[in-house]
Amino acid sequence: MNLSVPSTLKIKIMGCSTCTTASTGSPKGCQNNGSCSEDGCNKLTVFDWLSNMTLPAGEELFDCVEVRFKNSRKEFFRNTEKLPLAIGDLVATEADSGHDVGMVTLTGSLVKVQMKKKKADVSDPNLPKIYRKANTRDLEVWTRCREREAEIQKRSREIAISLNLQMKLSDVEFQGDGSKATFYYTAEERVDFRQLIKDMAKAFGIRIEMRQIGYRQEAQRLGGIGSCGRELCCSTWLTDFRSVGTAAARYQQLSLNPQKLAGQCGKLKCCLNYELDVYVDALKDFPKSDTKIMTEKGIAYCQKVDIFKEKLWFIYKNDPINWHVLTKDQVNEIIELNKKDQKIPSLESYAVENLSDETPIYEDAVGQDSLTRFDRPKQRTNKTAKKKNNKNTPKRNPNHQSDQKNAVKNSPKSKNNRNRGKNTKGPNRNGNTKTVQKPS
Repeated sequence: MNLSVPSTLKIKIMGCSTCTTASTGSPKGCQNNGSCSEDGCNKLTVFDWLSNMTLPAGEELFDCVEVRFKNSRKEFFRNTEKLPLAIGDLVATEADSGHDVGMVTLTGSLVKVQMKKKKADVSDPNLPKIYRKANTRDLEVWTRCREREAEIQKRSREIAISLNLQMKLSDVEFQGDGSKATFYYTAEERVDFRQLIKDMAKAFGIRIEMRQIGYRQEAQRLGGIGSCGRELCCSTWLTDFRSVGTAAARYQQLSLNPQKLAGQCGKLKCCLNYELDVYVDALKDFPKSDTKIMTEKGIAYCQKVDIFKEKLWFIYKNDPINWHVLTKDQVNEIIELNKKDQKIPSLESYAVENLSDETPIYEDAVGQDSLTRFDRPKQRTNKTAKKKNNKNTPKRNPNHQSDQKNAVKNSPKSKNNRNRGKNTKGPNRNGNTKTVQKPS
């Protein structure tokens, strides 16, 4: 039995060879930030679900293909030579001058769908063409140019710093034939880089193209770890950048702290839009945060809103210390009464009773141990041990101490000790007297 895998199926299951596990079992990771050249872990990979379906009789294959280049750049090309192309093939494509090398990411009828989605003209006769499949010579030049990108990027940054230009060169992309390099940069203000282009063209011997990108695109190319502990969404799966405003934070009742709301790009986090629709739907029948309630005891102002629990906290104008909790339905009912010029007696009559004043009991529901189980206790130093011993020793009676001092003073041993420094006469072993003096 022949168990060989067809070539068409090999393309589908082909994964990134550098994303496999090492001999130790740890993942290698290609570290290309979502722009893997083998298209196995690329965020722009499109699944061709029409690849196994045959075309109806008399219908020809769509003559346009989708080709991806470095930095997640995709373009559409017309296959005028009717080359048998499949996903993953490296091809030489038409460029402004010379040719470029890219990888085929989609073929067939799905290309037409993608072109309509990107608002590209399907019948445009000026679409660039595919010259041929990349041969060995094309791949050698292309690989050599890709290896030079890091060195040229470092050298170009040094040139920009020497010219005192307020810009940041974030990435370099070589054309497939090595005749041109595109430099991507970010800058807050307009930059005059005419002298920079002259210096870099003289240093590298290639044509230079400068392309300004936004800070979100820069974070997408560089990648990184967000405050959530995961890889950046823009570098892994997010392909379009929607505008994020401070209104998204206000709807979700977040404090407008730029240090917490800003991502690594310095702009508002894209994840602020993820749950925005849920909050907007929940706030449709919710009272506004600046709602005022008319009561017989005075005007009550809203201080806090909890969308999930559907509760609102109110205070009196003359009593801002005591907060009263009301449900959403109660507040809507009171607002309807106020529109009819009717006042409620007080907030206490509507306030939610039996609030959870008891201290919650937390249990180990998931079987986790203490986080400090591996921490060693601090060893006490000699000073701290002495202080503790002094504190633990019982205090003595002062009268007892004075009596003890007097007893020691009057003892014969103490008298002998006091007389050691003086000249004394004492009998020796033979019974003769001898003068003894303590040396100074």
